[in-house]
Amino acid sequence: MKCIVAGREAVTAAEFAELALGTPVELWLGVEGETDEERTARLDAARDILTDPEYRDLADDLVRLAARAVEDCPDLFNVVPLTRPARRSARQGVAA
Repeated sequence: MKCIVAGREAVTAAEFAELALGTPVELWLGVEGETDEERTARLDAARDILTDPEYRDLADDLVRLAARAVEDCPDLFNVVPLTRPARRSARQGVAA
């Protein structure tokens, strides 16, 4: 099944998100190893985009995108609870 957004085919989930939102995903999430200066510039650019009237519906678009991801990939939320190891009492480490 092909995912076509705005007349372009999205091959990966990241491409789908970028085409659907009209901005690169990295703008909102950042990239590993970015410097403080790069992060500041990225966040400034993101703020500028959010104030642009063209993107006034971005929050709604994000909600729709998230809802579609949940519909298309329900296994994302098949979470297995982890068990906690038993707590050690304060007396366990003390020799009698």
